Amino acid sequence: MTGTGSDTSLRPDSRRPDSHREGPFRVGLVGYGLAGSVFHAPLITATEGLVLDTVVTANPDRRRQAGDEFPGVRFAATPDELWQRADELDLIVIASPNKTHVPIARAALEAGLPVVVDKPIAGAAAEARELAALADERGLLLSVFQNRRWDNDFLTLRKLITEGELGDVHRFESRFERWRPELKGGWRESGDPAEIGGLLYDLGSHVVDQALVLFGPAATVYAESVVRRAGAEADDDTFIAITHTNGVRSHLYASATTAQLGPRFRALGSKAGYVKYGLDPQEATLRDGGRPVAGGEKEWGVEPEELWGRVGSGESPLTGGGTPVPTVPGAYPAYYAAVAEALRGTGENPVTALEAAAALDVLEAAYRSAHENVTVTL
Repeated sequence: MTGTGSDTSLRPDSRRPDSHREGPFRVGLVGYGLAGSVFHAPLITATEGLVLDTVVTANPDRRRQAGDEFPGVRFAATPDELWQRADELDLIVIASPNKTHVPIARAALEAGLPVVVDKPIAGAAAEARELAALADERGLLLSVFQNRRWDNDFLTLRKLITEGELGDVHRFESRFERWRPELKGGWRESGDPAEIGGLLYDLGSHVVDQALVLFGPAATVYAESVVRRAGAEADDDTFIAITHTNGVRSHLYASATTAQLGPRFRALGSKAGYVKYGLDPQEATLRDGGRPVAGGEKEWGVEPEELWGRVGSGESPLTGGGTPVPTVPGAYPAYYAAVAEALRGTGENPVTALEAAAALDVLEAAYRSAHENVTVTL
């Protein structure tokens, strides 16, 4: 069976999320840049029931890197090679540049294969909904890698809100700030809209998704999106204000030009506030070669006590106000564990394409707001 128009009625039942197959599920990973090599490949191989079968890259250096770390992995130069042997695979993970997400995901679904797509799933909410409809029509899993739902600070804040420690939250501030005054180059900094680059769609995909998970749908969106660095083409300093339908206001910052970093989170409620500085350590650990272990036997995502956030009222945490709150360990491996369960038919899709589409609605509104200087009602 070849091509992208194959009839899913000819596919083995193992492709369908309700098949109750035990695995192991063979994974084809498209792309071995930052996303593929640092996040997806290590997390896939750390998940019981998933096997990294094939890496798609034509770059000889990346092939050597993948072969050294994952002996026995196979290689393909293009995604089309995967569709020609689709019966040998059970899941496609797309970690290639943003502009390729939609066409590759569509081709994988048409070949009868479940799909995980790195964020953003698409450049437009309509495209995400079209992919969701195709996956539903084919009876296939389509999930979006929103790993920041498993950040340690996000898990901690969600727990505090659920337990009522903050009372009714009325304002949420989220900052994903960096100090990178020099350009790195590449498609992420391109001004070509087709590349879907810039921080609005990069880090903005994370902070918007987190805000919607915590506080529900957006009613209105206001944004400021600026190109600050000399020679830059894409936005590198962006602010998004969301008024949620329940009245909570989220102020979200994504910047590469922040000389002094603010708190990662500041959530203010009727009883108390939570302030947390510093990024979740999982990305840095993965970049440094640290790896989670299948089955969770090895400690992962744990943060030292001196970095814990504080809960309190009436005084700044920087002057000793509030009480330190143990940070819940970060849990990126939980995403792929949930994907494996969904493939078995014993669990739910951890992040649906329709959830991603809701975040894209906000990002599209933010783009319009920033360029037209208006507040957009959804």
